[in-house]
Amino acid sequence: MKLLIKNAATHAKLLGFQEDRQLTVNLSIQDDVIELISASRPCGDFDHEIDATGLFLAPGLVDPQVHFREPGQEYKEDITSGSKAAAQGGFTQVVSMPNTSPTADNPDVVAYMKQRSQEVGICKVHPTGALSVGLAGKTLTDFKALKTAGAVAITDDGKGVQDDQLFERALINAKEVDLPILDHSEDESLSNGGAIHLGKVSDKYGIKGIDASSEAVHVARGCQLAAKTHAHYHALHVSTKASIDALREAKAQGFKVTAEVSPHHLLLCDEDIPEKPDGTLDANWKMNPPLRSREDMMACRQALIDGVFDAIATDHAPHSPDEKSLPIEQAPFGIIGLETAFPLIYTHFVKTKQITLTQCIDLMSQQAGALFNIKCGRLIQDSTADIVLLDLDNSFEVSADFFASKSRNSPFIGNKLYGRPVLTINNGKIVFDALTNQT
Repeated sequence: MKLLIKNAATHAKLLGFQEDRQLTVNLSIQDDVIELISASRPCGDFDHEIDATGLFLAPGLVDPQVHFREPGQEYKEDITSGSKAAAQGGFTQVVSMPNTSPTADNPDVVAYMKQRSQEVGICKVHPTGALSVGLAGKTLTDFKALKTAGAVAITDDGKGVQDDQLFERALINAKEVDLPILDHSEDESLSNGGAIHLGKVSDKYGIKGIDASSEAVHVARGCQLAAKTHAHYHALHVSTKASIDALREAKAQGFKVTAEVSPHHLLLCDEDIPEKPDGTLDANWKMNPPLRSREDMMACRQALIDGVFDAIATDHAPHSPDEKSLPIEQAPFGIIGLETAFPLIYTHFVKTKQITLTQCIDLMSQQAGALFNIKCGRLIQDSTADIVLLDLDNSFEVSADFFASKSRNSPFIGNKLYGRPVLTINNGKIVFDALTNQT
């Protein structure tokens, strides 16, 4: 198939140039490869032409942390529905976490997830392998075998690794096979089974709270062990000022430390959790790490602006409506985020001129991919045709029926946003098309 995208706005840096300027281009795709990018219309016939006048052309986005629930919890999400959600959000590649059932602690499950995503063909799903057997934090898995099966990183995400010595051995083993360790930073002796952030809101409603130090002490541990082992330590979904302080120091000293932040920790704090008519708190605002204090939220925003974070991750974690309708103490942690991630960051940080559009796109493509040695983030001739068209000028409202995910557990329903992805191309194939209402 030969495809032409014509009259699209883009930025020179996204084409691999150094100039800081926007330009209008025509881009042709032959099968799964970008064939030509030019200011004038390419010669020849095309099977399909897309007029991108008024739209912005960007490389497909990359999400470094999603939970697609397959195998084992397909009623929440599966690789097909998760991939559709990713495509609707402009993502052509995602990194999936191992807390499936069975756990991705062995090569068979990792290989299944990779093969299944290839069969679906909507989005490239890069699985991670569990750090410990059953995520139990007791026995290390075979990192080499997991990598051979397709794992791009090692993590026990969903649970913090409580044993310091085990975590150090994991970093050493991961370095030997050239994989990063992704750390869900949570000291369970300090989080103590809480449901929301320990602070004024938890006190007001009498809910057991999660101390911010439960994250910070594990981030500090990871930074220290990265210095000791020279391994690649990556802090997942950072949410506290103290964690950011540890990351700033580690990066200043040149340690191999990276970190990500999620839109909800940039835009919401515990004071934003709404009260339901029955006087209890809405569990659609419950995630782990939880929405923190306003001070922590502002520290996350400043760290984003300062370049402390290497990527933006959704931590897309779908749950059924029945599960999220439970009292907040009993409901599972997690919210969905793939469909709203780019519009949220664009609306609140790019349109307000706190970061540039290219910085935003890099945090959600090239820099995110670099964490896992995934080459992406530039529109270059002969490269894989992973592309998204963005509507930067027109607003839209996030409604309950907006999502492609099986789940609806989002705190951003009702928000008016800009920057909606309207067309996503994966491997040269149109996988989401809001321009003609086709997928």
